[in-house]
Amino acid sequence: MGNVAVIFKTKYGHTKQYAKWISEELKCDLFEQSEISGEKMLEYDTIVYGGGLYASGILGVDLITKNFSRINNKNIVVFTVGLADPDIKSQFEPIIKKNFTDEMQKRINIFHLRGGINYKELGIVHKAMMAALKSSVKKKDELTDEDRLMLETYGDKVEFTDKKDIEPLISFVRSLN
Repeated sequence: MGNVAVIFKTKYGHTKQYAKWISEELKCDLFEQSEISGEKMLEYDTIVYGGGLYASGILGVDLITKNFSRINNKNIVVFTVGLADPDIKSQFEPIIKKNFTDEMQKRINIFHLRGGINYKELGIVHKAMMAALKSSVKKKDELTDEDRLMLETYGDKVEFTDKKDIEPLISFVRSLN
């Protein structure tokens, strides 16, 4: 498996929880994104990066994208954390295309994990974004199960974070030479 670093950036704590579980399972180093440099990443064979999804961006992933030319010979794994159901793969395609070049997409292995939301803890920008999303969902002619769940739980605390969801990522990293 080699030398592994798990790096994360979080706003509300769900990504941090997943990163801790992953580093515990892999018995490897854990860093907040602000604690590690591109230079330090060169010391690792495998880099696992986790960031929350916000408005189709992956929080802090610029650490990977800006250093990609230096680390593209490493095993790179990115996990995203958001409210969307990870089983609906098509909703992540635009996010991946927005955040990674074609070359990066070929070299980076991406996993999607489900986090949670506590509307009372959201900052003003995220509250406004969620209100706008709710408004647009309500206008749809046909609602998906995801849409209905969002409307039913709007304003509440919703928690999907589950340790068992890291198993595919753990298996993949362990399979690396």
